Order: sequence, then C-alpha cells, then structure tokens
Amino acid sequence: MAGSNVAKKLTETTQVENLEKGLKPQGFQLFNTPILWFSIFAIIAITAMYTGHLPGGMIGSLLIMIVLGELFGWIGDRTPIINSFLGGGAIVAIFGSAFMVYSNLLPESTVTMVTDFMKTGGFLDFYIAALITGSILGMNSKILVQAGARYLLPLLAGVVGAGVLAGLIGLLIGYSPKEAILVIAMPIMGGGMGAGAVPMSQVYSSMLGNEPSYYLSILVPALALGNVFAIILASLLNKLGEMKPNLSGNGQLMKNFHYEKEATTKYDIGKMGAGILAAAAFFVLGELLGAFIPLHPYALMILMVALVKILNLIPSAVSEGASQWYQFVAKNWTFALLIGIGIAYTDLDQVISALSIQYVVIVFAVVLGAVIGSGIVGKMMGFYPIEAAITAGLCMANMGGTGDVAVLSAAKRMELMPFAQISSRLGGALILLLVGILIPLLV
Repeated sequence: MAGSNVAKKLTETTQVENLEKGLKPQGFQLFNTPILWFSIFAIIAITAMYTGHLPGGMIGSLLIMIVLGELFGWIGDRTPIINSFLGGGAIVAIFGSAFMVYSNLLPESTVTMVTDFMKTGGFLDFYIAALITGSILGMNSKILVQAGARYLLPLLAGVVGAGVLAGLIGLLIGYSPKEAILVIAMPIMGGGMGAGAVPMSQVYSSMLGNEPSYYLSILVPALALGNVFAIILASLLNKLGEMKPNLSGNGQLMKNFHYEKEATTKYDIGKMGAGILAAAAFFVLGELLGAFIPLHPYALMILMVALVKILNLIPSAVSEGASQWYQFVAKNWTFALLIGIGIAYTDLDQVISALSIQYVVIVFAVVLGAVIGSGIVGKMMGFYPIEAAITAGLCMANMGGTGDVAVLSAAKRMELMPFAQISSRLGGALILLLVGILIPLLV
C-alpha cells in the first residue's frame, strides 16, 4: 500500500513538473492531442452533427466549436499571406464558420445550438469575464494606474482620426462627408452591436425620423466591414512590430516602465478554481451595478476589478488563480470562441451587400484613421504606438467584445484585453454622446 502511494506521488510530481516546464509529447498534435486521437474525436463530433445526434447545450456546442476551431485555426496559421497579413487562424476561424452558415454547410440545428450557447448560454460572457478578471488581477498595479490615467487621450484621438479621414476620403471620391461620418464612421467606432449600433439606431430614429430598423440596416454593414479591416490591420500591426521593434511593446502598453516577472509560474488547480469564482463574481457585480449606474456592465466590471487590484484588497492567491484561469481559457478556447463568433455574430449577407468600392474605401479610411490617431497620440502619452493603435484604435473600430477577441488574437496580444474592453465599452458610450451632439450640427 505504501509503495503504491509513493508511486502515485511520484507520478503526480512528474505531471506537475512537466506542466511547469512546458514539456510536450512528441509528434504532430492538434489541441495538445496526438493527431490520431484528435482525428478520432473530430470524426465522432462531425458524424454526430450531420446525423442529428450531437447533444444540445454545452457539451455538443463546445465539442464542435473546439474541433472546427482547431482545424480552421491550424489551416489559417499555416496558409501563406493569410497567416502573415490577414489575421491567420483567427480570421479563417471566423469567416470559415460564417461561410459554412452562409452556404448551408452546417445543419440548422447546429447553428441554432451554437448561437444559443454563445448568446443565451453566455459562453462569450464567460470567456471575456475570465480574460478581464485574470488579465487585470495579473497586471502590475503600477502599470495599471499609470496607463489608465493616460488612456483617454489616445481613445479620443482614434475617434477624431477616424472621423477626419473618413470625411476627407469621402469628399475626394464623391461621397458626402456628412454620411461618411454619421453613417459609416460613427457606427464603426460605436462599440459593437448591443452597445453601439442598436442604441445608435434609436438615437438616429428619435432625431431624424424613420424606424430604428431602417437605420440598423444601414449601420450594420459598416460595422461588419470595419470589423474585417480591424482584424486585418491588427495582423499587419503585429508584423510591423516584428520589423520595427522600437514601435512595439510586445503586448506591454506602456514605455519606460519595467518590472520583474516571476521566473516560473507554478500552476495550481485549486487556485484556478478560485479564479473561476472571482471571474464569475466580478461579472455578476458588473451586472448588479449596471442596474443603477448608466454604464455597460463590462465597463463597471473593469472598474471594480481595477479598483480592488490598485487598492490591493484581494488576496494574492485569488489574483494568481484568476491569472492562471485566464491563461487556460485563452490557450484552449480562443479558436473555439472564434467559431462561435463566426456562426452567431457574423452575417456574410450583410458584408457582401455593402461591398461597393466607395463604401469599402471609406470603411478602410475609418479604421486606418483610428490607427493613425491613436498610435500618434499614444506615443506622445508614453505608450508603445502599436499597442496604443491596437487597443485605443482597432478595439474601438471592431464589433465590441467579439471583435476584441478577434483583433487581439490576430495581433497576438490577448493580454491587452482590459484596455480593449475599455475601448469597446467606455468608448462606445462616448460615441453615443458624440452622435447626439453631431446630428444637430451636421443635419
């Protein structure tokens, strides 16, 4: 009996050491699984899907999302041009799955199931809660204080850059600058669908007449195309950072601020449990506060997590657990989530319907203007210009929470999620305010 306990202890110790050292089994793998076994699992999932036997809810949804995500991600990360300039696995996962829906290659039951899992099932919220809580609690508090205090100006500069460049390009190619700003630039910079385009359509309706659905049908294509360009430019900015290292912080937002990281991380399953609890609790806290404070719950969640981090109110074990849980989620479920985004949130009909040359050029000008404005002012404020352009620029120009994941994945900078969410949520509220001011002036 004693011998078996010793053997068990040695096995557990070896497993922990292998995890800490990052040792990987030999041979070709997908999802940390030998290719033979991944293929077996994939065949099971796909057969169940097409025969109508894929279980509903979390098990069936997550299984097919992981399988398709890893396959599309592997293809995108290894396809020339796509992997270098178009977002790699991230963009292939999103638009590959969106194309499967558009072409009816996915059974309707699977589309409905994954959509429900992403929206009513809350998988997107679950993922983002882990990233926000873990990335903030895992940050150096000095960086959090110094960066947060200076972040508003690059955010505003991105909005100004987007509006100015859109108006100028629109004027040059025969498009009304007023329409370029109100119909294209503002919805792109407006924080996504729920926090941006939907309330913006109601603002337009109350101030200009017509039903909100009329304006929504105009705003959504701009949002979808802007998201595409944001993902592409995120990948290009990552390549620029590799070519010009002085412009990039490699995922660190601030310049001239250095701190020592721990040499090794000892992953602790128990601490990860505490991290899950913290992520869920802070998410619910944001929802509770949102019932009384007129800000998006994500924004309130960010503020609360940042506050307890800055004031050092939360135990280090919980902070470490939240950080480790965030790393687990980002490592294992990002491609799965991108499949869900493609199926549930990306409508190729809307993208294709907007593909006139003038429209596409102005949309690109909006996203490029956001990059230029936020990058230049970000550098003036002491940020790395590439990280400032990604967070204060591209994460304002994408589709909110879903776009943040896609953009940061394409840029290979998932650790910037807290600042991405500040851009999407607080920035979206800023755009709604600007729309209310600009409409009387421009119309």
